Amino acid sequence: MHENKEQLLQKKLEQVQSEGVSLFLEGEPATPAAIAGKCVCENMIYMADYVLDDNGALKELRYDRITDW
Repeated sequence: MHENKEQLLQKKLEQVQSEGVSLFLEGEPATPAAIAGKCVCENMIYMADYVLDDNGALKELRYDRITDW
């Protein structure tokens, strides 16, 4: 089950990245795989910070304060 959630998050992040959205983990540029691998665990859900450009379009997803399990 944990692997399915990780794969699902990774695919979603790959999609937004392909649309030009930058991904960050703890303030550093990151890959969808790195974010998914660190953010998916059994008892915790992490919500990204959505950063918009001046026109209101999504330009960055930021994952900060992620706990190592």
